Amino acid sequence: METMRVAVDGGTLSVLRFGSGPRVVLAAHGITGNGMSFATVAGRLPADWTLLAVDLRGRGLSSGLAGEGGLAAHARDLHAVAATVGAPVVLTGHSMGAYIALLAAAERPDLYSRLILIDGGLPLPVPPGADLDQVLAATLGPALERLGRTFESADAYVDFFRAHPALGPHWNPDIEAYVRHDTQPAEGAAPEDVPAADRVPGVSLGGASGAVRPRAQAPAVRADGHDLLTAVDAFADALRALPVPTLLLTATAGMFGDPPGFIPEHLVATWQAHAPALRAELVPDTNHYTIILTPTAAAAVAERITDPNTWPAP
Repeated sequence: METMRVAVDGGTLSVLRFGSGPRVVLAAHGITGNGMSFATVAGRLPADWTLLAVDLRGRGLSSGLAGEGGLAAHARDLHAVAATVGAPVVLTGHSMGAYIALLAAAERPDLYSRLILIDGGLPLPVPPGADLDQVLAATLGPALERLGRTFESADAYVDFFRAHPALGPHWNPDIEAYVRHDTQPAEGAAPEDVPAADRVPGVSLGGASGAVRPRAQAPAVRADGHDLLTAVDAFADALRALPVPTLLLTATAGMFGDPPGFIPEHLVATWQAHAPALRAELVPDTNHYTIILTPTAAAAVAERITDPNTWPAP
């Protein structure tokens, strides 16, 4: 793996390049993730493929990228990467990255040959009149709390994730590399930077030597979470007018490792009726994270990325 830098609005975007083959797939990660989440998939691609996994604005090595945020900005960043390496490329995205990829393909179909949505991309209904701040707090609250913590070491951060019910039972070196890519030194952090409610075992309050913080930035996560809730119509319009062959891969279990999946089967059926060009496939024995982070599931995803004959355009 090597790191590329691509010029975008506000600075340069970090892109992790896996492989050196002439065929290219461009990948976007989830809301608090980073490009290393696609390392397992990249390792299952044939030798004539390259996977480019972006570190989205506010995450990974792009955590300090200035400029406008939000899903539309992420989509424009994908366009910049695709144009830099020579379009058209295959486009994929996981979780929030699937929504970004959907918007990108709808906006610039000339840059993308096919689209693979991984456990994301379908509009998630928001109750009429719902307080969006409360919805965000309910869905992103634990993640935002984590982003505000200072951990005594990178190992402590890894241990925090190893205890996650959707990840711990499936732990492997690629998951650990993905977690470590989200750490940055936190020397000099003041105790008041960590709210009292967040002070848990393994957390440093004084920025001692070796302490780390997540690279993912809470303001970027909040802005993107807000867009996910308010861009429902844009997602729907993009699905109804899919400009490129599109496959949706869904997991059988959700964000905490238990069924149902993050994308319910009834929602998949509904959108297949409204978007005839959308193909869908359930990836067995997976949850929202392991669908790209474990070898067997990643191999299935890689096969779908590389073999369009498994899901020809209608």
